Amino acid sequence: MDELRYPIGLFTYEGPYTPEQRTQLINNLALIPGQYQQAVEGLTEDLLEIPYREGGWTIRQVVHHVADSHMNGYIRTKLALTEANPTIKPYEEARWAELGDTFHTPIQESLNLLQHLHVRWANVFRSMQEADYQKTFFHPGSQQSVTLDHQLGNYDWHSRHHLAHIMSLRERMGW
Repeated sequence: MDELRYPIGLFTYEGPYTPEQRTQLINNLALIPGQYQQAVEGLTEDLLEIPYREGGWTIRQVVHHVADSHMNGYIRTKLALTEANPTIKPYEEARWAELGDTFHTPIQESLNLLQHLHVRWANVFRSMQEADYQKTFFHPGSQQSVTLDHQLGNYDWHSRHHLAHIMSLRERMGW
């Protein structure tokens, strides 16, 4: 496995989670926006244009991607809570990372969005009952139904995965 591409490894669902594990995952979700803010602190516009690995996204693209992905994740969570196994709309994340807003929007906008979004998302997860974590949405890409328990673990991983991209680049570059 490519350490630069998957610095914390691939996601493995180890659920169903206990209530205590979920509390920790939700707390992680609530704290991650501040960790991204710290990770990019002091980086110039030129440094934001450096890819975290050869052939990978720039730091700018990573930050905007996390906001895009987590908005989709939040919506999917709410759909699963309000509909019976709804089919979600996949999106072409690599193509989204190439759209003009990625290159012309300051990353602080996505960092602010993440801060506010994660407050809402964490509050949704905190308000859920035990049975709600077994509610599902159908992902046509994988042809599988995904539980909200799995979704919580996956986005905890996703948050740390991309944060590790930024932090490992900073470490390698001595920033």
